[in-house]
Amino acid sequence: MKTGSALEARLAGGGFAVTAEIGPPKSADGEVVQRKAAALAGLVDAANVTDNQTAVVRLSSIAGALIAKQAGVEPIVQATCRDRNRIAIQSDLLGAYALGLRNVLCMTGDAAKVGNHPNAKDVFDLTTAELLAMLRGMREEHTFLNGEVMAVAPSYFTGATSAPMLGPLDKELARLEQRVKLGADFFQSQFVFDVAAFRPFMEQWIDRGLAARAGFLAGVGPLKSLAQAQHMNGLPGVVIPSNILKRLADAGDQQQEGVTICLEIIAQLRQLPGVAGVHVMAVAQEDVVPDLIRAAKLR
Repeated sequence: MKTGSALEARLAGGGFAVTAEIGPPKSADGEVVQRKAAALAGLVDAANVTDNQTAVVRLSSIAGALIAKQAGVEPIVQATCRDRNRIAIQSDLLGAYALGLRNVLCMTGDAAKVGNHPNAKDVFDLTTAELLAMLRGMREEHTFLNGEVMAVAPSYFTGATSAPMLGPLDKELARLEQRVKLGADFFQSQFVFDVAAFRPFMEQWIDRGLAARAGFLAGVGPLKSLAQAQHMNGLPGVVIPSNILKRLADAGDQQQEGVTICLEIIAQLRQLPGVAGVHVMAVAQEDVVPDLIRAAKLR
């Protein structure tokens, strides 16, 4: 399958892929996205342009993705099920493809009640699985969800998310296998801070034959402080080992120690069979990502 995605080409060629995130502003200032994208140009294979992350209103993912593309970064459009019904999702993704955008990440999306418009109505007309199946139908059958055939269909390189450290290993692997059958070409995971604990997941990923069918990008990122680490350690799917918390507590410069820890994790993941790349997320410190990628010698 060839979609015109540079990320697809990197993964198909066996290269170690690098993706990052661009958070659009809570305004109409497109220059914010342009600056963030320009800083990542030449360092990542693609960058997610988040879609109203944590249910907070921001400049749209599709508009931000086009700005990022013009700034030299291949974008990944995020498509969440929270805000749009099936008519709007199909329309938006047809439009995004017409603009030259070739990657899409399918997500459920945080409930509106956690964001800055808690009285907004959640839509959730489609599940993530149904969204993946919809894109597969467009790509393979050239059809809309209602079965109508379209003259020019989008052929996206399609991704989904994973939480390998959340719950029973078999349950998550079965979920991902189903998503591969539904058309997922790649996965970006929640943070991995304990590579030893993550290893059995990747061994099963290979044993089930999934590594040959989809790329798995492990989530990594620098911890800014002990306080941030302690907060994140309580989030679903995030497990931060006690030795990392101790290192942060003992560090004279916690932010720098967080970067050092992240570099060590990336080095370990590069040696772990089945890991096709890393997805770099930097909570509240996107500005450190370019230097971190250079320091990790990922590019």
